[in-house]
Amino acid sequence: MIDTAVQARHPATQLDPRWATVLARDPENSGDFYYAVRTTGIYCRPSCPSRHAKAENVRFYDSCADAEQAGFRPCKRCRPRAPSLATERAAMVAKICRYIDSGTETPTLALLAQRAGMSAYHFHRVFKSVTGLSPRSYVLARRAQRLSGELRRGGTVTQAILDAGYNSGGHFYATSHQLLGMTPRNYRDGGVNAEIRFATARCSLGRVLVARSARGVCAISLGPNADTLRRELQERFPKAALIGGDADFERWVAEVVSLVDAPGVGLRLPLDIRGTAFQQRVWRALQKIPVGTTTTYGDIARRIGAPNAVRAVAQACAANPLAVAIPCHRVVRRDGTLSGYRWGVSRKRALLAREAARAPQE
Repeated sequence: MIDTAVQARHPATQLDPRWATVLARDPENSGDFYYAVRTTGIYCRPSCPSRHAKAENVRFYDSCADAEQAGFRPCKRCRPRAPSLATERAAMVAKICRYIDSGTETPTLALLAQRAGMSAYHFHRVFKSVTGLSPRSYVLARRAQRLSGELRRGGTVTQAILDAGYNSGGHFYATSHQLLGMTPRNYRDGGVNAEIRFATARCSLGRVLVARSARGVCAISLGPNADTLRRELQERFPKAALIGGDADFERWVAEVVSLVDAPGVGLRLPLDIRGTAFQQRVWRALQKIPVGTTTTYGDIARRIGAPNAVRAVAQACAANPLAVAIPCHRVVRRDGTLSGYRWGVSRKRALLAREAARAPQE
């Protein structure tokens, strides 16, 4: 017997944000809640493709158990007790990723699709929706990471290139500077022969360190004192030659300080941003967030076409090497609260407050 409370009319349903999710059949919220229909005695996922019920006949539940306790039975069409389509797809993609990670050869799209039991076109779409990367981009990113590991372990550069899955050195050497930021031999040797200029300065949030490689600004860090920031830079580039900045470089540092102290000025320096293909997509999206506004990790994931990759977006924000220039401080939790910040939540709060005060008033 369905409980009598369900039989009351629910005009408030139309004002409940969960009702909008049901009307949109949003697959991203398939497991957040369930809705039941009084006239049918059935409960469904929000993404159920069945015809929509009238709002006054709908009641929401947090779990399948709650709906069943109230006397409803599971829908045979959307199968709320079975794993969601998003869960099944995530498991499939994880399996394919493990397959890619375990091999040294470069698998074709056709081979990966065959292992997934899908057409190549459908597999490409599903893989990208879950990871934020095309299968090829994922393969290339993992191969570059494997190469970095092989080089750090020593041995010959040629053997490291082959062990990482490159069929020949020709194509690799054409892109090695972009992947490593230096020659493979220097990278293997911990940054030997690489020169990185740096300087520290006071700013309103403590101390700021700015470092520049031959390609551009490669590090902007915030901290309580200069010694800590210098140690962090040395750990990141253990065998590179760290050189104190000259007068010209001091002007670069002054521009970074002005960016910290006066948000909205904009950073006009060339940036040396190294990371995986996915991280770079996230960092580019962060740079498009207007001064004085915030967004969520989920919003960033949707902007880059990877709505299921919220956790990966958060990890890319945490890996951001350029404080303020890549404004990861403008990303907050879905409820608006501040999450962790690489350079301290108090600095994140101060930056947001400063930007809100300086943002143009509508």
